[in-house]
Amino acid sequence: MNAPQRRGACPGLSAPMLTGDGLLVRLNLADSIALDAFRDICAAARRHGNGIMEVTTRGSLQVRGLTARSADAFADAVTALNIVAAADVRVMVDPLADDPSTIIDSCSLAAQVGQALFDARLALSPKACVIVDGGGHLHLDGVAADLRLRAIGSRAAPRLHVAMGGDARSATALGTIQVDGAPEVAVRLFKLMAAHGTAARAADLIRTAGADRLRASLGDFICAAPAPPPRPISEPIGLHRQRDGSVALGIAASFGNATAESFCELADLAAKGGAKRITFAAERIILLIAFVPERAAAMSAHAERLGFIARADDRRRRIVACPGKPACASGLIPARALAAELAAKVTALPPLVHISGCAKGCAHAGPAPLTVVGTERGCGVICNGSARDLPSRHVESSDLGRQVAAFAGEHHERHDA
Repeated sequence: MNAPQRRGACPGLSAPMLTGDGLLVRLNLADSIALDAFRDICAAARRHGNGIMEVTTRGSLQVRGLTARSADAFADAVTALNIVAAADVRVMVDPLADDPSTIIDSCSLAAQVGQALFDARLALSPKACVIVDGGGHLHLDGVAADLRLRAIGSRAAPRLHVAMGGDARSATALGTIQVDGAPEVAVRLFKLMAAHGTAARAADLIRTAGADRLRASLGDFICAAPAPPPRPISEPIGLHRQRDGSVALGIAASFGNATAESFCELADLAAKGGAKRITFAAERIILLIAFVPERAAAMSAHAERLGFIARADDRRRRIVACPGKPACASGLIPARALAAELAAKVTALPPLVHISGCAKGCAHAGPAPLTVVGTERGCGVICNGSARDLPSRHVESSDLGRQVAAFAGEHHERHDA
């Protein structure tokens, strides 16, 4: 097994993380933000960092290349914008508050849950996470979390389904609660989790306490109920209608990163097209809100010219890659550079290729049909496994494209047979 020590913290404004290209800061935005505020973040990233910005797999915004001196100045600049969630626990929401299919105001409820957890001052894992799903079509079913709160029913009579651990399919269902009970329910469940230590996650709590005990801890707050039916996989790339008749445009950063200049130019073009706000979502998605429908197609073309992904079938979406060498101190191969080369040269890719600079597998924690991991021997190849598994063989980076193409051909033959 490849099993290096994982970092035990998340690099927030007050606790930047040292990487190969300086200090890294992660911003968990409380809601969509005005384009002017986003331009200010880009300017601060350019002024105080190395100008590289990233959208993470959970929809956070990262700024790279800060120094010990400039990190404080960057934090001051961002704090003045009043856009970063104050909670110690990450609370994720479905990204489009004005989606006609939403049942509740998930942003408002997420703020209440986050504040309640912040006020409780619990000693929790820095990776602890809550999902508040308002019922919109850009749902978060595929994202794992310690606590899942999904709106069900109708706008006139909404309730929340409560589940713990995993994604929507694998989480343990506890039942349903009234919407206004969510802050207290979150605090009670996370208190139980905190009692297992600062490294504990929901899976540990479920394994030791069991679903029945967790339900009992919620008393009259919860009613037993099965998990709601699974929803179709959502497609965030493209146009999404809003309640007022406008549209949001979903695009993605190529392998999750772009320069501050490119992000700023994107914001300028979006503003000219009538957009007012921007938000970030799971799977490194950027949502520009809200265009007159007739202007969205031109904005999509502009985004592609800037290097962003604006088509659902873009080959780059089949590859996930961390920064790798030299940006990450642990990186042994230039993961993103290799990813860009593969996307450009290999026309038939497997359903998912994970390129990881090292065995931590930060860009994709789970298994993939094909994983390429940096090792002291070069590119380790792992079929149907994760970056932590033992490679079946090693190849030179110059031969990686041929190896991936061959694997893709074998994969298609097996599944077409």
